[in-house]
Amino acid sequence: MGISLSLLAVLAISHQRPSLPPIPREFRGVWVATVDNIDWPSRRDLSTNQQQREMLTILDKAQSLHLNAIVFQVRPSADALYPSKIEPWSEYLTGQQGRAPSPSWDPLEFAVTEAHKRGLELHAWFNPYRARHPAQKGNSAPNHISKAHPAFVKKYGPYLWMDPGEQAVQNQTLKVILDVVKRYDIDGVHIDDYFYPYREKDPKTGQYLDFPDGDSWGRYVRNGGRMTRGDWRRANVDDFIEKLYAAIKKQKRWVKFGISPFGIYRPGVPPTIMANVDQYADLYADALRWFQNGWCDYFAPQLYWPIKQTPQAFPVLLQWWTESNSAHRHLWPGLYSSRLFDGSPKWQASEVVNQIGLSKESGGVVQFSMKAMILDSGGIDEALLRGPYATQAFVPPSPWLSRHAPEKPELEEIGPDRVSWRSICHLFAVSMLQNGRWTPWFCTSEFTIAPPEGATKIAVVAFDRAGLESPAAEKRLEREASSEPMANAPKVNCKL
Repeated sequence: MGISLSLLAVLAISHQRPSLPPIPREFRGVWVATVDNIDWPSRRDLSTNQQQREMLTILDKAQSLHLNAIVFQVRPSADALYPSKIEPWSEYLTGQQGRAPSPSWDPLEFAVTEAHKRGLELHAWFNPYRARHPAQKGNSAPNHISKAHPAFVKKYGPYLWMDPGEQAVQNQTLKVILDVVKRYDIDGVHIDDYFYPYREKDPKTGQYLDFPDGDSWGRYVRNGGRMTRGDWRRANVDDFIEKLYAAIKKQKRWVKFGISPFGIYRPGVPPTIMANVDQYADLYADALRWFQNGWCDYFAPQLYWPIKQTPQAFPVLLQWWTESNSAHRHLWPGLYSSRLFDGSPKWQASEVVNQIGLSKESGGVVQFSMKAMILDSGGIDEALLRGPYATQAFVPPSPWLSRHAPEKPELEEIGPDRVSWRSICHLFAVSMLQNGRWTPWFCTSEFTIAPPEGATKIAVVAFDRAGLESPAAEKRLEREASSEPMANAPKVNCKL
């Protein structure tokens, strides 16, 4: 049977005009922990200049590894890694809680600005209830909640914890988080797995201690409360999560809210899974309920076990959480990449790479923590760049946070070697046609670009703050093409 002339024409056109490649979408996040100076700053006695240089090293490293999101811990223990009128400066920054850095600077503002220059989202990470960590050595500041409102703070094991059953505690944490959402151009709010604390044992008897919330529980009962103590504790956390999600959206709809709970919902769920921690009964965290009610925009359960560890098998847990995602939120599991240098047995880089591969369908991962990349433990840098992170990827869209996709940019050539565009957006993906092929997409926040020699066409896509993308705007470049292939994308800043 012969081929029609019209079909031949279509085939000829498609051969002459290669279609644009799809824009890769994958969350590539990393936790940057400040508690106990795990990731930043490395010590509590660094100068402002040294702290800034360390932060830039982290951000440059993340950019070079083609990551796209930093989850930066800004409230480790009712303190602040930024200037706050509500809570004191963190001891981890200056060596003494309440002491401001000198010369004065704002680490969170600095991190947001510099992350955005590099095409990285910045998610502010808060601990809702921890009031003091054993790694803290100095005295608490006078305006710390343990001093200003000691009745709301309980000693439990070597820690101090704010009582989640106290409405004033919930109000303070909400106030702290919303203050940051209002004042900073962050891309997300993030909380981890600490709600009611992990169980502590009596050092003398070895028996588990109950959390000392007798005051708030007794008040609930005297006021006619009918729930069991466990249900009441879960309700306290549920109410906080639901209120926080709604409050963030009321202030800035596009700011994503992420939760990173303990990776196992309950022992025996699914049936082959074993655990010494019952998240539901020990931490009083009904994480499955939050996920299925859509009280978050992304869920990052801490799946900190290897693929072949049967009692806590990574793929089995990932599949269970995937099947539980009835609200269709993002599921980006947390990986324990620090096992590359810390743990027994230590992991090989291939374990992390394989877990990233298993998580491709769910849309990405968050790795704990940045120190593994800074140390390049086990050759993780090369393994990522040779494998799953060989080229850039953009954060997956959250369509429920935006009403419509942005319009495509308006392109114009403003000289023999520059292209400009107009758009209300501030993040763009760019690809060039050279030697008959489109280059991998790369990001920029600039509104002009100098295409490299040999590029004959440019394509630009705009992203809104929820990650929705515009149609591609294409423009043929009015200049003679070079026969030399483009080795690298242009060096440009990438801001959000």
